[in-house]
Amino acid sequence: MRRSVLIAAVACAAILADAPVDRKDVEYGRPGGRPVLLDLHVPDGPGPFPAAILVHGGGFDEGSKSTNVRPLFDVLAGAGFAWFSIDYRMAPEFRFPQAIEDLNGAIRWVKANAATYHVDVSRIAIIGESAGGFLVNYAGTHETAETKVRAVVDIYGPVDYGKLAELRRDHPERFNMTSINRHAANGGGIHFFGAEQLDEAGLAKLHAISPIFAVHKGMAPFLCIHGTKDDQVVYEQSPAMCDAMHKVGAGCELITVEGGGHGMGGWRALEMQHWKPEMVTWLKKTLNVK
Repeated sequence: MRRSVLIAAVACAAILADAPVDRKDVEYGRPGGRPVLLDLHVPDGPGPFPAAILVHGGGFDEGSKSTNVRPLFDVLAGAGFAWFSIDYRMAPEFRFPQAIEDLNGAIRWVKANAATYHVDVSRIAIIGESAGGFLVNYAGTHETAETKVRAVVDIYGPVDYGKLAELRRDHPERFNMTSINRHAANGGGIHFFGAEQLDEAGLAKLHAISPIFAVHKGMAPFLCIHGTKDDQVVYEQSPAMCDAMHKVGAGCELITVEGGGHGMGGWRALEMQHWKPEMVTWLKKTLNVK
């Protein structure tokens, strides 16, 4: 009888090992005693799987791991990717660099738990949108041996925050200033980086944290995805990043969503949907996924 129970338990474990895994609110760190959490999906099968760490936007003071990046979940799962969608410390309670410390902690956590979740540590990408796009841009240009990944996908994230802030000040007609000012009131925007105003000192702080000024040879390749009608982070930021990377011999490609505004959830028109298969194709090529 005991042997039969053991055989059944082993068989059950084998089935579970090959079943998809979906978990919510998994703690990946506890900075200062405060837990930071992620949601995850692992495909069925033994793996090891390529993986993506997802970083939500929201002006550095809003958004969550289960909302802003939701359009990516089914796209990545359908392509056979494991994904890990993270929360991170935000304004008004926190500032930069706590958020980037959390992203780097998540990268280390995924690598340390690769065996548990059947992740191929040589095939990890980080994908961020809006404020999360800035964070993956920063992580990709300031990598260490522990936090280096194979690919970075920036979805309408800022790369030159000083230039963007000056454009918002000088040409407010190009932007949704109601939304931008709401984030600023909560400590987001330039205040997140310790810049109180766009004077010489403030611009110097924004220059120091802007990923475009940290590009270098040997960094992971980037894919930038951006809509031409973005009214919060101007489209020009993404081609500028690719130009800067090309100048140092780094790989960068751009997917343009004609007429797309700020937020991939709004890219509902059929002619805008091309970004999904194109992103998957780029990821598979860059990560060398068969």
